Amino acid sequence: MPDREPLDVLDAIHTTRAQRFLKPNPIPEDVLWEILDAAIRGPTGGNQQGWGWVVVRDQATKDAIARVYSERLLSAYGYDRVSDEELGTARITRGGIEQGEIGIDARNRRGVVHLAEHFAEVPVIVAPVMRTAARMDDSTRRSGAGLGGSIYGAVQNLMLAARAFDIGTVMTWTFDDSSGIGELLGLPENAFVMALIPLGYLEKGRFSQARRRPLGEVVHWDRWGEQQDAPESGR
Repeated sequence: MPDREPLDVLDAIHTTRAQRFLKPNPIPEDVLWEILDAAIRGPTGGNQQGWGWVVVRDQATKDAIARVYSERLLSAYGYDRVSDEELGTARITRGGIEQGEIGIDARNRRGVVHLAEHFAEVPVIVAPVMRTAARMDDSTRRSGAGLGGSIYGAVQNLMLAARAFDIGTVMTWTFDDSSGIGELLGLPENAFVMALIPLGYLEKGRFSQARRRPLGEVVHWDRWGEQQDAPESGR
């Protein structure tokens, strides 16, 4: 196993946050294999292991992926249509520009745009793929949950393992069939890309705990609506 400093599992969980400023420096081959080996230890429905993992290092392929990613991300969220001054203290959400703690603020938006503009420069892009996607009816929420439940635990394993080697990651959104990502990666007809995950050493930022809504607001006890204040965690 490659040399690394030991990292407590809870510390890894609390400090594995989205990292979008990544260096182009290559990731050693043995480190990459360790990260991928950790990924496939994740849960998968019925132990079917109907996944595949496409590791992209070829520059031409990264260039092509980056063009699709940048165009779709910026147009879908309108990140390029609102200035920092116009955004102010508000956040960009799927529902539009809103005040509150949920969504992308001006600082986060700069990171999102930076990654979109430099996606082709990251050393590695990992595409988790479900090979059994065509067997399920993707028009139902249950089918979508079944697909995600059979790979996203493994995706989190991959990101935690990368953190153990001081490598930053972020899980970017998926693409529909019209994006052409499947064709770029040479996927078989029944396979679907579930995410695109760039990996790289940090160019900017640090590993730290992400801000989240208070625990007491999102945890319900025995029944929905039965809530209580969370104890002090010490973190």
